[in-house]
Amino acid sequence: MDAELLARIAAALERLAPPPPPPPTLEGADAFVWHPPARLQPVPVVSRVDITLLQGVARQKAILLENTLRFARGLPANNAMLWGARGMGKSSLVKAAHAEANAQHPGSLALIEIHREDIRTLPELLNHLRGQDRRALVFCDDLSFEKEDADYKALKSVLDGGIEGRPANVLFYATSNRRHLMPRDMIENERSTAINPAEAVEEKVSLSDRFGLWIGFHNCDQDTFFAMIDGYAGAMNLPVGQEELHKAAIEWSVTRGGRSGRVAWQFIQEMAGRLGVKA
Repeated sequence: MDAELLARIAAALERLAPPPPPPPTLEGADAFVWHPPARLQPVPVVSRVDITLLQGVARQKAILLENTLRFARGLPANNAMLWGARGMGKSSLVKAAHAEANAQHPGSLALIEIHREDIRTLPELLNHLRGQDRRALVFCDDLSFEKEDADYKALKSVLDGGIEGRPANVLFYATSNRRHLMPRDMIENERSTAINPAEAVEEKVSLSDRFGLWIGFHNCDQDTFFAMIDGYAGAMNLPVGQEELHKAAIEWSVTRGGRSGRVAWQFIQEMAGRLGVKA
């Protein structure tokens, strides 16, 4: 086979091969979803509630918002773990704090959601973000690890370890129902079977220590639940009296087995539908 034919074949193969994708950037949107190995999908409209509507979490709101605003101003800030009771507004607070930071400092922060199953690719994402001018909040909702799951090591290394460290323009926020991101029986199993139990447990628990902020969320009492209901009802201008609203809310919470911000929002959606009020 002569050289000219080989050259033509090589040229044809080059034309058939797809061009390499351009490197991901933080332009064109305020929020993105990370799709490994190298794509940031823009999110035109983020599903969120206004930060003023989040009731019963005043202390948590103040801590996270201050940290986020500091980061938006270009100042040092901490990675944050929001842990605790289901449905109490952990992920809603992250999205609301991001929106408030961009309202006060337009375009300063990009929010990037990384799915739990893609945590192992977090180092690749950070390499794409390293050196970009815009600051980014990388957010993982409902983060936890199970037995035989080594992905936590990738997260641990990028949060605080490794020779490169976390890029100065990136913060990592996560929510979890578990304080230490792992089930208690997993930690206890490590304690009972390891040659050095203390070191084995330390290896697992030290992951949560990499977060500078631990913000706990707890189940709400009835007064707080009513405050959530009233706040949502007022924002949607529901034409219903408070006594009737509260009575219906109690019935709704009983059928759902508890009170939380999520239950309050679902109840308001139900009431809005009954009353013919569009969201």
